[in-house]
Parts: sequence; structure tokens; C-alpha cells
Amino acid sequence: MHLAIFDLDNTLIGGDSDHAWGEFLVEREHVDGEHYRLSNDRFYQDYQRGELDIFAYLEFALEPLAQISRGQLENLQSEFMQEVISELWLPAAQELIGEHRRKGHHIMIITATNRFVVEPIAARLGVDTLLATEPEEHEGRFTGRVAGDPCYQAGKVLRLHQWLAQNPEYASREKWFYSDSINDLPLLTEVEHPVAVDPDARLRAEAQSRGWPIISLRD
Repeated sequence: MHLAIFDLDNTLIGGDSDHAWGEFLVEREHVDGEHYRLSNDRFYQDYQRGELDIFAYLEFALEPLAQISRGQLENLQSEFMQEVISELWLPAAQELIGEHRRKGHHIMIITATNRFVVEPIAARLGVDTLLATEPEEHEGRFTGRVAGDPCYQAGKVLRLHQWLAQNPEYASREKWFYSDSINDLPLLTEVEHPVAVDPDARLRAEAQSRGWPIISLRD
């Protein structure tokens, strides 16, 4: 069975779920509004430039998970899916996943966004495996810290290799990887079938120079 791997934000959905979650928390007044929004925007701009300090960002992004009760978080998560993520849904992305599914491929999302935010999105997309940045938990509550290696840039390659070590039947299989972001260049260069999806300017230039397919899921 071959492996079809997808980035999530701005690839399978028409926006960035991590940044949108921060905006959602501001709107619901669960964080210090103006200060949090400015920091959220600054980190997102760093990400778009490929210059994000992932550990500084995770310290910022995971802190609200530790400050809000688990029950409140679950309610917010449900409302976020209904009010925000539903507006970012891309039918063509579901069709592409379906094409790979019909070919018998194992479907994986690999994303830098933390599991709490993306797990219900991955469930709705019906993927087989989700590799995401893992927020640390202790006695049923989030601690505000990251567990293990962030699933970002070269960390995506590391996390995929760790998964392949645990699932060796896929190690020698062909792999597709779909992404919009220059941050995913390390993993794109690892797979047999890299595909740029509605790519940022830097990834578009890389894809053109390397002869990689460039597709859109937003047309």
C-alpha cells in the first residue's frame, strides 16, 4: 500500500487553522485580545517567511490550552469547527483524498499545528493517520508545553521516519506529499511524488525549477 501524505493548512483547507484558532480565542475573549492578536499575526508572518521560531511560537500557542478548562476547550473546539473550519472547507481536497483512497493508498496528514486543533479536522477528512505537534498533557489537562519533536520543517521528516520505523510495511512504498509551503521543502524533497498545492511564491519557484507538479484545490 502506497502512502499519500498531505499538509493541512492552506493545502487541504483554505486557510491556516492554527492562526484562525488564535483569532477565534480573541473573539471569544479567552485571551488578552489586542496583545494576543498582534503576537499571533507576527508569528504567522514569521511562518510565511520560513523564519518561525517554532519553540517560541508553541510556548505562545499552547498556553491557552493550559489556562482553559478541558470542558470549555471541547465546547470551543466544536464551535470552531462549525463556525470557522466549515468556511475553509475545500471540496476539491476531499475529492483528491478520495482519488488516493480509491487507489488503496494510506492517507496521512502531517502538520505543524497542534493535535488539539487539527484532530477533528483530520477526522472529518477521514484520514488514516495524523502526525501533528503534540501538546503535553498531565492528569487530563494540557500543561502548555510541547511533547516530543514539533512537526515542523525538518521535524516533519523526523516524525515521518519515526512513524515508518513503527510501520515498516510502508518504508519501501511510493510516497506522495502535497503542500503549499516553503517550510515543507525538507519533506517534499524526501518523497517520490512531491506536489505543490496553491503554493506560496518561494515554493512555486522551487517547484518550477525542479519540475514538480503544481495544482490548485481552490479553483
